[in-house]
Order: sequence, then C-alpha cells, then structure tokens
Amino acid sequence: MTIAALLSLVALAIVIIVSCFREEWNPGLLAIAAALIVGAGWGGLKGGDILKYWPTSLFMILLGVTFMFSLAQENGTLEKLTAYAVRLARGNTALIPWIIFVIVVILTTIGPGNIAATALVAPLAMAIAGRIGISAFLMTLLVVGAANAACFSPFAPTGIISMGLISKMAPQLGINPQDILGIEWKVYWNSMVAQGITNIGGFLLLGGLAWMRRQRGASLNIDEIAPRPEPFNRQQWITLIAIILFIVLVLAPGFPGAKAVLPKWALNMFSDVGAIAFILSGILILCNVASVKEAVKRVPWFVLLLVCGVTVLIEVMDKTGGLNVLVNLIGAISTPLTVHFWVALIDGVISAYSSSSGVVMPMFLPLVPGLLQKLGLMGIPEQVHHAVALISSVNVGAHLVDTSPLSTLGALCIACAGEHENKAKLFRNLLIWGLSMSVVGGIVCLLFFGILGL
Repeated sequence: MTIAALLSLVALAIVIIVSCFREEWNPGLLAIAAALIVGAGWGGLKGGDILKYWPTSLFMILLGVTFMFSLAQENGTLEKLTAYAVRLARGNTALIPWIIFVIVVILTTIGPGNIAATALVAPLAMAIAGRIGISAFLMTLLVVGAANAACFSPFAPTGIISMGLISKMAPQLGINPQDILGIEWKVYWNSMVAQGITNIGGFLLLGGLAWMRRQRGASLNIDEIAPRPEPFNRQQWITLIAIILFIVLVLAPGFPGAKAVLPKWALNMFSDVGAIAFILSGILILCNVASVKEAVKRVPWFVLLLVCGVTVLIEVMDKTGGLNVLVNLIGAISTPLTVHFWVALIDGVISAYSSSSGVVMPMFLPLVPGLLQKLGLMGIPEQVHHAVALISSVNVGAHLVDTSPLSTLGALCIACAGEHENKAKLFRNLLIWGLSMSVVGGIVCLLFFGILGL
C-alpha cells in the first residue's frame, strides 16, 4: 500500500466522520479539499487535473431534474395530485395506508425523489394516521419505505446518481452504453422488491395487520381528512403536461424501433435526462408557471455539492490505489454469495450516520468492478447479472437504514407526527428499527441478490 493510497483512505474516513457529526459543513466541499491535498501532495496529480474530476454531467442532470420538479412543487401541482390521490379511498379506512404507499412510490418515481416526496406527503400522512388510529411509527415505515424503495427510478435524483456511477463503470463491467437505462430500471425493480417487502412486512408484523383487522366494515368521511382541492389552474395543467412529457421523452428512445423512426435531432436532444428536464424547464419558465426565484431556492444545492464533491475524492482514491485496498479488504472476508451480505452490512452501518446517496453510494459503487474481479465473477456469461446484483446490494443496504430519525426522511416524519404522539418514544422506535436495518439489510440482500439471484 502506497502512502497516497493510505492517505486517501484516511481522508475518506475523515469525510465520513464529519458527515456523521457536522453535516452542515458540507462534507462534499471538504472532500474536494482533501482530494487536492492528497492527490497533489502525495499522488503526483496536478491540482487542475483533480478539479476536472468534478462530475459535470451528473451535476447538470441533477440540477435540471430537481429544478423542474421544484417548479412543480412551488406552484402546488404535486400537492394537488397527492390530495386527489388520497381521496381515491373514499370511505374505506383500510385502503388509506396502501394508497399513501402507492402515492409516495409514484411521486418518487416520476422525478421529485425520496426526500421531496416524503416532505410533500409526510404532513398529510401523519395527520391521517392520527385520525384513523395508526401509530406514527407504522405510518413512517410505509412513507419512508415507499420513498426509498422507488428512489432508484432513472427520473429521480438518487436513481440519476446511481445511473451516473454505473455509466462510469460500464466499460469495466462490459455494459453497453445503450443498456444503462434498462439496467437502472432493473436496479429500481430490485429495490422495490427488497425494500418494499421489508418495510411492508415490518408494518404488518408490528401492528398494521392487527389494525387492518379492526377496520373491517369501518368507514369515514374522506372530506374531513382530505378535503377536495381546488381544480387545477392553467399553470398547474401546463406543469402536469410537462411532467407527462418528461416521462414519455425519457422513455421514448428505448422503445422498440424508436431510433429508426425518430429524427436524428430528436435523438440528440432527448438522449439525456438532464437535457430533457432543462428544455421543459425553459418552457415552464416562459409559461410563467411558478416563481423561478423560489424554485431555485428549492433545488437541493447542498446535496448536489455533497455528491459531486465526494465523487472527486473517490476519483483520487482510484488513481492512488485507495479503492483497491478497500476491494481487497472486503474481498478477503467474502465469497461470491456472502459479498452481498457484507457490502450491504458495511454500507448500511455507515449510511445510518451519513448520507446514503451523497457519501455511501459514491464510495461503494466504484468498488463493484474490483470486487467482481477479486471474486472471480468477471469474464463469465453472467458477469453483468452479478454486477447488477452487487449494485443493488450496495443501494438497498445504504437506504434500508434511512427510516432512522438520524436520516432526513425519518426526521421529517417525526417533525410531522401529531401532538398526541410520544415523540421521544417514536424517536427511540425509529432509531432501533433504522439501526437494525443494517443487519437486516445484509440478510435481505443475501437472500434476494445472492440466493434468489434477482
């Protein structure tokens, strides 16, 4: 191990520790400084070259998508969609938790992402929980479970981060560039299955099933808990059409025969998720659908800087050999089967105190090619399948713990819980659940991606 490789690991450890205790310092900016010190001081890299490791493409995609959906949040389009969806339960009390779960899945999938979807739905969901007799703990399992299960959609910020990291690894993994979108949908499906079953299972076993049995024949006045919102106005209809177009245009190039039918200019224009988002955002700005100034404030700049800054440090680790050290450490205790357990367990423990998408994913996903090589899974017909399974283990392990009150999602739900709830008890229960998910996540990933081979 070289001094540069050792120091890059020390720098990453410092960034992780800071992200656990002083997140307001933005560990991403600290990571850039650490990358420059280690890379230029001991790695033989020039400062200007290190700054070029900034993932410009990933940054622009995240900015375009988050800004477009910030406009949709700012003018109330997503809020009205949520209210109308909740009213689908009519008077059937037992349906309401499942409708909320589906709402969060859909909202997260179409683009706002897990944090935005949780922030949007949590206040309504917690208010409804109090009215229908469900504990805030059980409602949190559904809301956060749905948000994290769906967060790997290629439209959502976390999915975009995952897809960007997969794109960088694609040549090493033997993945064709045109197949990356399909692979991200596979990662999304794997997450939906693993995280959905885990959180729904927790909901049912810890009181949800007993609650549903008590609701047989029960009804309520839906207007009391979800009043009918005002009809969509002009700005909201335009925004809704833009969201639908966004989904269609992202998917269109992947449809069979689309490349033969669509003109070259259209393929060029719609070849990137961020490009589509920026074009539609420009149209929404010209249509004056919302305050641009306020929408810009809603963009999660802190997260963008965090993700991109940590990526710069990971690139320096790769150049100095630090990533190989991590690969060898994990590979030494793993087999092709148990690697799913160890990867999910280790990144779950770190993620419980740090940022799942900002720190853990940029740290662990680049290890995938090296781990596959170390475990003898490269150069075989199932190479891509094993790669997708290991990527899924990294992603699921990092996000299953995010029901913890130490995470943004868990904290949002506690903040929105009703006054009748014992928030100290809620904090304790969510902390126990979240931390236990690091071990449970390892077992879940071993089962679904190792034994069952999803």
